[in-house]
Amino acid sequence: MVTGLNRQARCDKKLRMEINEKYMRRALDLARHGLLDASPNPMVGAVIVGSDGRIIGEGWHRRCGEGHAEVNAVASVRDRESLLDSTVYVTLEPCSHYGKTPPCADMIIERGIPRVVVGTADPFAKVSGRGIARMKAAGIEVVTGVLEDECRALNLRFMTAHEKQRPFITLKWAQSRDGFIDGKISTPLTSMLVHKLRATHDAILVGSGTVLADNPSLSTRLYAGKSPVKVVLDRRRRVGPEAGIFKGDIPVIMMSDYGSLGDAMSELYRKGITSVLVEGGAQVLESFMKEDLWDEIRVEISPECINGRVKAPDLIRLPFVIDSETVDGHRIITYRN
Repeated sequence: MVTGLNRQARCDKKLRMEINEKYMRRALDLARHGLLDASPNPMVGAVIVGSDGRIIGEGWHRRCGEGHAEVNAVASVRDRESLLDSTVYVTLEPCSHYGKTPPCADMIIERGIPRVVVGTADPFAKVSGRGIARMKAAGIEVVTGVLEDECRALNLRFMTAHEKQRPFITLKWAQSRDGFIDGKISTPLTSMLVHKLRATHDAILVGSGTVLADNPSLSTRLYAGKSPVKVVLDRRRRVGPEAGIFKGDIPVIMMSDYGSLGDAMSELYRKGITSVLVEGGAQVLESFMKEDLWDEIRVEISPECINGRVKAPDLIRLPFVIDSETVDGHRIITYRN
């Protein structure tokens, strides 16, 4: 009899887990809609399931400063009474502090929602378990850690930034087959992909040498996404106001008085920047690699040999490859630290 009860309990637990994962996967799909506009906030999705197992509400965090996923999901529910016997599935712990919007944990409590399933805890210092604790204290049944790895991976940049107290750092360059950097290597299509990559970062960083040599705009003109904040490392204050980076209304951060690169990255984090794309020049890229101050490296390799003047950073000792594809005959490889 005991064995039979244990077997039934295991079956019930497995079924609950499968149900929780089913709706959490839907919440993850919704969260991805915030890829270009949610940052520096995380991408978050929420699904509300009624007592009969049907989805009665959905939402995601569309844009920083606007309603969070849970708020948007609740707003989509037609019959507010149905919330009283519902379950909210949310990819990230509901916030518990006042920022640009009120706390989502308080909203869930006020609406009388009895059950919440959370994908992963929020590492942001003003939340960090407080949202979960507040809901539990209010008598809400809270389940945590459902598809936790997937939920963390969705917001790897956000997680890294708040856990390491510095932005998620991506190094990017394009090189020839014989290992030389040249700004004209990329094709129109691979250039568009670079601009897409820019649009998914909070900031783009270059050294003063790149500004003086290339006079770049550092925009996302080739892709329909927001342009990141521009950051220039300029210890000798060589860059003047006539530089192309100052054209337009995108903020520019000039960094001259900093101790180490780590200090500079900590300063960017304090300014609310959670991800930075480092595009050069070669000396700047080498400096980040020498200090092991990076999270991802994206390299575009042309099939051509150019016997150029500027050597690309050494790829021999890089850790494992997480992605590799060929676009217009160019290999694009992404490494993870």
